[in-house]
Amino acid sequence: MNKLTLRQKTILEFVRSKIKASNREIKEYLEDKIGKVDRATIVRDIDTLIKLKLLVKEGAGRSVVYSEKTINPLLTYFDPEEYFKTDPDKRGIAFERFNFQVFNYFSKNFILQDELKRIDDENKRFQDRVKKLSPAVFKKEYERLTVELSWKSSQIEGNTYSLLDTEFLIKENREAEGHSKEEAIMILNHKQALDYVMENKKDFKKLSLAKIENIHKLIVKKLGVKENIRQRAVGITGTKFRPLDNKYQITEAMEKMIAIINSKNKHPIAKALSGVILVSYIQPFEDGNKRTARLLGNAILIANDYCPLSYRSIEEKDYKKATLLFYEQNSVAFFKKLFIEQFEFSVNNYFL
Repeated sequence: MNKLTLRQKTILEFVRSKIKASNREIKEYLEDKIGKVDRATIVRDIDTLIKLKLLVKEGAGRSVVYSEKTINPLLTYFDPEEYFKTDPDKRGIAFERFNFQVFNYFSKNFILQDELKRIDDENKRFQDRVKKLSPAVFKKEYERLTVELSWKSSQIEGNTYSLLDTEFLIKENREAEGHSKEEAIMILNHKQALDYVMENKKDFKKLSLAKIENIHKLIVKKLGVKENIRQRAVGITGTKFRPLDNKYQITEAMEKMIAIINSKNKHPIAKALSGVILVSYIQPFEDGNKRTARLLGNAILIANDYCPLSYRSIEEKDYKKATLLFYEQNSVAFFKKLFIEQFEFSVNNYFL
């Protein structure tokens, strides 16, 4: 998702609000909002938006109009920096409640062909390297990814262990001073969950609710969290969005997600991304949803011989913004950008 200029963002937002807009309307709106702009500059901005597949041109000559290009509603553009400048109670939230229509969006393509080609080229390099690794080197690299995933995934959820402390904990079972027992358990649970995934990798070629629940049980083990589908409402900090609060609807949503992920014609990266963001959206469990989601995404990747993610280089704030943006607008564009970046990071930093 490319960074747009102020003019380009203003044009896109105007066209979105108008549905269809002419050159004259766009120019008048821009000048009203940001001052005098020459026509050639506006034409260049519109051409850029068309090349980025954000706008589409219709008609010819004086009858030309532009509309937002919606290959899939999941790809609707939002600038996260601008979006989160507005307080939660004042944001124009499209969905304050769960949108079951979102499953139709995930049934269609939401990762572009050039993105898939780049991903597959990267993964081929990963596969070629793994074939040449000795068992000892593979084990060492797997341990490194385990430490860094356990650290970063826990950190996203507020855990204050450092990366070095996490390494000592996992490798030497040495808890860090000044930290709670629960923080250590959270980290060790990640290791157990990833070990379970690796030991049963082919089981995740085809998902079931029971398999997802198995990951969740390991993630929340000894943390006082109830297992299986939750039976009470939960709230989410920083948003007016409220997840489903009915056990039967939650189960229905999970089954719809599983059907999408099990689709034979879906690319593994699309399956993994769908699992990560949809489990986070459905919030099927009392707690541990996003941790379970990240482990599930890796389970899908590993089952299909794709490189798992450690999320090591991601900013926690960006991860949370991308997730909230999906909750409120059902736009996965920013989350997809982060996910693909983390996939490429993992390919270039592990199993070397």
